[in-house]
Amino acid sequence: MDEADPNPFSQVPIEITISVGRARPPVRELLKLQRDAVLALDRRVDDPVDLYVGDRLIGRGELTELEGDQAGQLAVRLTEVANLRGGL
Repeated sequence: MDEADPNPFSQVPIEITISVGRARPPVRELLKLQRDAVLALDRRVDDPVDLYVGDRLIGRGELTELEGDQAGQLAVRLTEVANLRGGL
């Protein structure tokens, strides 16, 4: 354990889910989907994305593309961080 950090849980990895939007097609349309079908979402390309840990909203951000050795990889630039005791 790192003696500089007294909290043993600080090094435990967590999974953050990024939500870029939702689609709500009727089941009949969902059953018709095939390869290359386009499913419209309820957000625009420049809208903020939501960051969740489990079902708890922890922040918002904007999608960005990394550069250099990681060029082409998606990332999120945080624009809002939730007060984890009270929300955004």
